[in-house]
Amino acid sequence: MNPAQYSVQLRSFARQQSQHMHVVRRFTASASSNKQRLVILGSGWGGYPLLRNVDKKRWDVTVISPTNTFNFTPLLAGCAVGTLEFRCAVEPVRRYSPQVTAYQAWCDVIDFKGKTLTCMPATPPLPFEKSSAPLVEKTTAETKFPGTGTPFTLKYDKLVIAVGAYSQTFNVPGVKEHAHFLKDVRDARSIRTRILECFEQANQPILSDIQRRNLLHFCIVGGGPTGVEFAAELHDLLHTEIEQHYPTLARMTKITLYDVAPYILGSFDRSLANYAEEKFGRDGIDIKTMHHVERVEKDKLFVREQGEVPFGLLVWSTGLAPNPLIQSIQSVQKHEKTQGLLTNEHLNVIMENGNVDPDVWAIGDAAIIKTAVLPATAQVANQKAGYLSKKLNRIVREKEHTEPFEFFNQGSLAYLGDWKAIYDRSGAETGIKARETGRVAWLLWRSAYFTMTLSLRNKILVPTYWFLNWIFGRDLTRF
Repeated sequence: MNPAQYSVQLRSFARQQSQHMHVVRRFTASASSNKQRLVILGSGWGGYPLLRNVDKKRWDVTVISPTNTFNFTPLLAGCAVGTLEFRCAVEPVRRYSPQVTAYQAWCDVIDFKGKTLTCMPATPPLPFEKSSAPLVEKTTAETKFPGTGTPFTLKYDKLVIAVGAYSQTFNVPGVKEHAHFLKDVRDARSIRTRILECFEQANQPILSDIQRRNLLHFCIVGGGPTGVEFAAELHDLLHTEIEQHYPTLARMTKITLYDVAPYILGSFDRSLANYAEEKFGRDGIDIKTMHHVERVEKDKLFVREQGEVPFGLLVWSTGLAPNPLIQSIQSVQKHEKTQGLLTNEHLNVIMENGNVDPDVWAIGDAAIIKTAVLPATAQVANQKAGYLSKKLNRIVREKEHTEPFEFFNQGSLAYLGDWKAIYDRSGAETGIKARETGRVAWLLWRSAYFTMTLSLRNKILVPTYWFLNWIFGRDLTRF
């Protein structure tokens, strides 16, 4: 073959390759544009399991959340006292990249008619931006940066609202400034730091015994499962590692649990609540029911029935308040008491005119089924996410999914300290109606939370840290 013929063949081959590549690029672009865009607002117990299970090959999935993690909330109390390390209670949202587009941002406005979202980045201001967005009301759900001040708009074909709720303060003055919440891993970390800080401060020789006792008074407001479990975990810490390393100070510690209700754990069977109260009484945890906190100042709270109460740490856990996005929505029906978005039995939002929006669903603490009001718990949100992921996976395959959502009550658990817990399934409509206390309930508690952890990594980490801390004790270093 002479050089001229070789050159002609080479140009012909290059031309064929170019045409082939051009066809491939057109095919890829066409496939991508044919996908419907599914936008998920939130990465909590509703948003994250949905993100995990939805068919990401058939949906163009975008998740918008002010944090880039999912918090496994039942383990936060243990993280706050060092029973577990913080990474045991979090899962990264970007585990599913690049299949999923994730924006660390707030959704501020939903235009249901135009199918658009107005969002604000929840990241530090960029160099070309003169200032940050105005500070939002302080809550445990906010990031360090309230937004850059430069909004952006996204379109959606299908929308899932799973933004969760904030901590309820009942507008008690000073709570947001001087109390700790326990809603995510950042809260657990700040509580753990403050506990150790209290002991290091109390250990200084310049303090009187009265000042030490005030610093070592740990107050918890809210007698629900979160408040009770934190009190139990804190009691375990005080009577193990703290007693060993700060023997003199350990005798000065006190835990007080406040609640406005006549008894704690109101969602549990009364006999189980009594068991918990008796257990706490033997442990020296002071339970103050029917007590009302009127205001909080630095290092002290004011209780109507008691007067001024000094503290070293205050943990506030009194229920849920609506997310600001949910508060801002006017075109959707809301529950009269909780202000959550009302949905039908298929989890579609019900518009103000009574019609259902077939392209918008709401799950988690931000939503309530109109015909069946369920508790705002992780269990309910997780089951709604599982139901909706199956529904969306059928929709994208153009198959019918007409079954309504049905909640299966798996029971409620609460840890009480000293390897004891309570388990309540007495209110279940189907299946075995069971109640358990003590070690048996503790085994159920640990096995349930171990199996519920989502990733293989945390299924290994959680029991590993439980075992290591049982052998070597909790780590008391501050960093």
